[in-house]
Amino acid sequence: MAVNIKDVAIRAGVSPSTVSRVIANNPRISAETRERVRAIMKELNYHPNAIARSLVKQSSQALGLLIPNTIEQFFLNPFFPEVLRGITQVAQHAGYDLFLSTALHGLNDIERLEQMVRSKRVDGVILLTARVEDPLLFVLEENHIPAVLIGRPAAPSTISWVNNDNKKAAYDATTHLLKLGHKRIGFIGGSTELVVTMDRLSGYATALQDAGGAFDPRLVTSEEFLEEGGYIGMMRLLAIPERPSAIIASDDVLAFGAMRAAGELGHHIPDDLAIVGFNDIPLAKLANPPMTTMNVHIYELGQESAKMLIEQIEWPAPDPKEHLVPHTLVVRRSCGAWNPLVL
Repeated sequence: MAVNIKDVAIRAGVSPSTVSRVIANNPRISAETRERVRAIMKELNYHPNAIARSLVKQSSQALGLLIPNTIEQFFLNPFFPEVLRGITQVAQHAGYDLFLSTALHGLNDIERLEQMVRSKRVDGVILLTARVEDPLLFVLEENHIPAVLIGRPAAPSTISWVNNDNKKAAYDATTHLLKLGHKRIGFIGGSTELVVTMDRLSGYATALQDAGGAFDPRLVTSEEFLEEGGYIGMMRLLAIPERPSAIIASDDVLAFGAMRAAGELGHHIPDDLAIVGFNDIPLAKLANPPMTTMNVHIYELGQESAKMLIEQIEWPAPDPKEHLVPHTLVVRRSCGAWNPLVL
């Protein structure tokens, strides 16, 4: 049987009208009563009726997602649909709709954000990428807009975020290849404007240095997170006189492009060239050969970002929150260390 407002009131020892006032953040309710009622709501997994709550709070009951200006990446890279699936699952369960803002009509990111908030279409915003210099974070902070970033801010911020430890993940991936005997390991990263690229490159470089190797900038290339980017990056790396014997691609889609380029040049994977990707998208195990990749639990990233934003909207707190989703190396054939128990 579904929990209703009366169940919460009885358990908390207050009237249903008091519960309604807590939901509406009425200042007349004491802090002690407010915290007790909210604790009971969480305990009973009670979510107020969406229509009633919207009327009381003048809420849109919607979460906003700002689709990156590089919109082709959103639709062509499986990372984004999977993270969106996680966000959707949590939002629907909590009675929230999703409002997607795409880079159409010539509006820049800040104009799209201001349009979403000014029109009161959303109660909070999820940012899907973290940039090294991102004016969106400043706008969100200055206007006290509930927001969660998937990634981490490059500089200290009051914005909550959900992320992987990307430095450690890249360190682990690089160490795996070093243990297999590779000394010249190439790195194909995404755009240098993205914090995730910066972090994964840092982890890669640190692993090389800790193993007594030298960081060679000729073995590093940065491209867009698209299959074509991986293809171009691999072509550049294989043109080096002392070519790498292994590659870390900062995204599975980049890895697919890299594998295509290697094949066209007559290199066999993993006999001539080992490859490790990132994200463990469903197609990774269907590649030929199946791809070794770092699983960053994309769906969970989406889920946690939505949970954090909804909590921020319904139970505002003064301090930002941070959540790290773990990573797992999935070893398949592309690195030359196939584990027959892993599909």
